[in-house]
Amino acid sequence: MIKGLAITPPVLGRISIGRVVEKNGIRLPQKDDQFTITSQIQEKDSGWVLHPLDEELRKDAPNGKLRTIPVRMLFNDADLNLRAEYTMFDRKSGRPMCVGNGETCKRLTQSGVQSLPCPGPTLCEFGKGGLCKPYGRLNVKVGDDDDLGTFIFRTTGYNSIRTLAARLSYYQAVSGGLLAYMPLELKLRGKSTTQSHRTPIYYVDLVIKEGLSLLEAVAEARERFRQFKEEGVDQAALDGAASRGFGNALFEYDEDEMDQVIDEFYSSGANEGLRSSSEIMSKLREDLDARRLASG
Repeated sequence: MIKGLAITPPVLGRISIGRVVEKNGIRLPQKDDQFTITSQIQEKDSGWVLHPLDEELRKDAPNGKLRTIPVRMLFNDADLNLRAEYTMFDRKSGRPMCVGNGETCKRLTQSGVQSLPCPGPTLCEFGKGGLCKPYGRLNVKVGDDDDLGTFIFRTTGYNSIRTLAARLSYYQAVSGGLLAYMPLELKLRGKSTTQSHRTPIYYVDLVIKEGLSLLEAVAEARERFRQFKEEGVDQAALDGAASRGFGNALFEYDEDEMDQVIDEFYSSGANEGLRSSSEIMSKLREDLDARRLASG
């Protein structure tokens, strides 16, 4: 296995609850009150191309608004499906500078990557001022066309990360470690807080598929596990391979993700004069090329 490269689940498309709009040459994140499922193709003028599953699922959605998505997890281990860390990204390149879990972190310095204490975003001098945020990646299976292909939901929202982490660990526990076999669905929820000035904010939850009770879902998971095991599918080996793949690099990121990180994390004022994603990506590629040359 090539070293220094995080081996992550194959991605077929993206799940988002917002979109990026361009105003006066500046790309700005805009929240939405529904899910959008896109392919991995982005067109210059119209943005991300919708995945066929978006139209298919939207047909049965009330008022055409997609607020639930039937999903299954790829792994039995909750932490493999959702990777969430405190992350500080470089504003210009979009690559991670520091990644921590609230106790320890790995930080990129002039002398290399160092392991340091991680006090969290609110107490960290290095990431103060909103530079360090929680960053979560959730990989889920949607549909039956690809047994190992996933759709990825990326978020910097505390509500989504906290709720998804809790649900995944709970379902892993109550199913007896059969999380990958549980019939689930992503559900969009809204709430208002004083910080949102009483306007609705939306976050992602994970629940038992509509129409099933917890007991029925666990029974289905056990039956699916029995069938897959009889056919020779080794879920434990899959989880092990995924764990080794994630641990194969210091940071989990790829070049294609960097422009999305910039769009998600930083408003126009924080981009320090970088007025388009193409300019940002050009600078990122220069940085990556320099790093490759330095490493031989």
